[in-house]
Amino acid sequence: MPQTVDVLIDRLSIPIAQLSETTGLSAERITAIVDGRWMPSPDERTKIAGAIGVAVEAVSWGHTMSPRNVRYRRYGLPKHVSNDCD
Repeated sequence: MPQTVDVLIDRLSIPIAQLSETTGLSAERITAIVDGRWMPSPDERTKIAGAIGVAVEAVSWGHTMSPRNVRYRRYGLPKHVSNDCD
């Protein structure tokens, strides 16, 4: 059963910096992929899977977090939310 990248790198204790060096991808991009905020391209998938020593098919790729909600989790909703739909 495929597992997400975050689970695999956590299990293997691979630091983001090491993945960045091995894959040639920026640490920011890898962090976004690991956090589930970025859908990696086929080339990025191949690089990351190779760096962690698994087949591309062994990884569940894709968004695991709604990118729209990332901001709200960090800052919270505004105290006064207006409904301008009238």
